[in-house]
Amino acid sequence: MDRYICFDVETPNLRNDRMSAIGVCVVENGAVTEERYSLVNPEEPFDDFNIRLTGITPAMAAEAPTFAELWPTLRPLFGSGLLVAHNAQFDMSVLSKCLRAYGIPAPESTEYACTCRMGKRVLPWMPDHKLDTVCRELFIELDHHNAASDARACAEILIYCLKKGARIEDFRRGYSLKESKTVKV
Repeated sequence: MDRYICFDVETPNLRNDRMSAIGVCVVENGAVTEERYSLVNPEEPFDDFNIRLTGITPAMAAEAPTFAELWPTLRPLFGSGLLVAHNAQFDMSVLSKCLRAYGIPAPESTEYACTCRMGKRVLPWMPDHKLDTVCRELFIELDHHNAASDARACAEILIYCLKKGARIEDFRRGYSLKESKTVKV
C-alpha cells in the first residue's frame, strides 16, 4: 500500500470518548497530497485540563459539526489507505469510541501503523519518542496539540522513517473498532 491516512484527534475531556478536533494528512508516494482539519462539537462537557492543553473551548466547538455530521466526509478518506497516527492506540481508541457512541456502522476491524513505534526503531538513541521530541530531532515544525499540526508532523515522521528504510509491513497492526483494542492482522 502506498497511500497512508495520517490523523490526529484532540478530545474535550479525560474520558477520551469524543473528539473536539481532527486533523488528517494523506501521504502518497512519499509526499503529503492532501490535508484536512475540523473542529468537532463533542456534545459533551470540556475539562479545564483539555482546554489548556488544546486551546479548544466549548464556544469554539459549539458551531462545529458533530462527529456524526463529519463522518460521511471522512469515511471515504479513512477507507482509502492505511491509517497512521503517532501513539496510534490513543487515536484509534477515540475513533472507535466515537463510531460506537454515534451508532455509526463500521467494519469489525481495520489496519493501522504507529509512527511512535516506527521512531523507536529508526531513531533508537532518542530519550523518548513523544511527538514533540521526535519533531525537535527531525526539525519538523509543530504546534503541539493542534490536530492539523500533529497530523502533518505524523505524516512527516512517516515519510522520514520510510526513507530511512522502515518497512510498513513491520508496523502494520489490526484494530477492533467494535472493542477498541489491537487485534491480530
